[in-house]
Amino acid sequence: MREFSTPATLELPTAGNLTDDVVSNARDFPESVAFSRPGPGGWEDVTAAQFHAEVVAVAKGLIASGIEQGDRVALFSKTRYEWTLLDYAIWFAGAVTVPIYETSSVEQVRWILEDSGARGIVAEGPDHIARVAEARHDLESLTSVWSFADNAVDVLVRLGGDVADEEVEKRRTAIVPADPATLIYTSGTTGRPKGCVLTHSNFMVELGVAVDELERLFQTENASTLLFLPLAHVFARIIQIGCVKSRTRLGHSPDITHLLDDLGGFKPTFILAVPRVFEKVYNTASQKAAADGKGKIFNVATDVAINYSRADEAGRVPLVLRAKHALFARLVYGKLLAALGGSCQFAVSGGAPLGERLGHFYRGIGLTVLEGYGLTETTGALTVNLPDALKIGTVGRPLAGTSVRVADDGELLFKGGQVFGGYWKNETASREALDDGWFHTGDLGEVDDEGFVRITGRKKEIIVTAGGKNVAPAVLEDRLRAHVLVDQCMVVGDGQPFIGALVTLDPESLPTWAEAHGKQGGVEELYDDADLRAEVQRAVDDANKAVSHAEAIKKFVILPDAWTEEGGQLTPSLKLKRGVVMREFHDEVEALYRR
Repeated sequence: MREFSTPATLELPTAGNLTDDVVSNARDFPESVAFSRPGPGGWEDVTAAQFHAEVVAVAKGLIASGIEQGDRVALFSKTRYEWTLLDYAIWFAGAVTVPIYETSSVEQVRWILEDSGARGIVAEGPDHIARVAEARHDLESLTSVWSFADNAVDVLVRLGGDVADEEVEKRRTAIVPADPATLIYTSGTTGRPKGCVLTHSNFMVELGVAVDELERLFQTENASTLLFLPLAHVFARIIQIGCVKSRTRLGHSPDITHLLDDLGGFKPTFILAVPRVFEKVYNTASQKAAADGKGKIFNVATDVAINYSRADEAGRVPLVLRAKHALFARLVYGKLLAALGGSCQFAVSGGAPLGERLGHFYRGIGLTVLEGYGLTETTGALTVNLPDALKIGTVGRPLAGTSVRVADDGELLFKGGQVFGGYWKNETASREALDDGWFHTGDLGEVDDEGFVRITGRKKEIIVTAGGKNVAPAVLEDRLRAHVLVDQCMVVGDGQPFIGALVTLDPESLPTWAEAHGKQGGVEELYDDADLRAEVQRAVDDANKAVSHAEAIKKFVILPDAWTEEGGQLTPSLKLKRGVVMREFHDEVEALYRR
């Protein structure tokens, strides 16, 4: 059993909580800019003192409404400034935040509100309120519902007008590190979501270490980031808390359709995203170059960026390669970086492996993508690549004070102060997940001699063919999905004589490809086109280079229907719900093995 530990640099907290950062910022740096939020004239700054005052005023409203110490309050909204404001106000009132993805169905909303016993909920707008109304008919504990569309913040401020500052401070300071800060419900690729109880201590350990180790992100001059991932996910949440802790200017972009404009106006110095975002940015740029007749130039520029990054990692960049890189930096790379606002030097990627090729591409154009790894149960990051300790293709080394162990079956186990203590009201699931403090991640991986962790697959997703070959689908899927025409894919073959794949097409890239090849129609008309199949076959052939012959995809089927979160095939964090896909496309999978 292989094990690697990174020495602790932080003692477990014995006093205080997450609200202390807001108080100390307002006291010691009252005029520092904590946030920028959208206003009539563009981005408007919010100082540390102003944020503290707003948080206290909203917390008073929660107290006046009847929210007691330890009560749960749900947030059901897109990523926006008010989400962060309410999150801290809930903590100032002594309560516990329960995030709900804004895309959640009525059934999901009902389950989370019922299981958590939430006393109040703040929702985004009419559609969200309608889902809450449908879900709450038998929820006796839910007594208060507010909506951002109906000025929830102003309503709460007016409601708390008579609550004394001393009452808020009494509530706030009563919280100790071991108290729950939030219940985050796993998005659930199978079964009902489970509530992960994350304490103030979990976050304090996580960010106490991560902010220091990622000082080039959080502590550089004019550091800033724009959040566009859902704050209901722990990945965005730890960045939010890390920004408040480090006084890094934070903005929110709730509408992905306006993201490029928001990035251009906000000009973040770093961003965070899931791999699919980085794949889409690259594919969109590639398709645009092809449409403008510059596809060959872009492909050469891509190869130069990748080769430059690899050579730089090896410690020697040949003079000719350096010259080519300088040329494409002016012609190509600068335009890509300008789309991110022009000031972005780093990105943090999590949720799934990015892939070495894209990692080297982005590093080669001047945007270092720091891959990390963690789960909801571990308060986000367990491992992360650092600017000065980076190995592309891995998810980095364990954060300080964190230990990793590779079990005999290849499963990764972790121990550290950021690991949760169990699920909400679910002792059976807690016992299954935790063994003497070691958290069973369910992921398979490797740890090299320097402590860098590589994720190789998901334990429950291992496919065993009829010939007894164990196949981890993630390797093939990540590589296949990187192709410009592929939106999603799922490798199949459990108990079958060979490996197959279901493939869906990218609706944004397909029209450009079709026009370039003299084709007409959309996905429904083209999914069975011979030339299109040949293009996807080339992508499959490329993916197969990463595995042995026995693990290679032998057959595939292109599906006319997209897999989406709304359709139920993807989780809010864009993970594939394999059980749902297998159930819905059972006949297509069976047909692969009848041909």
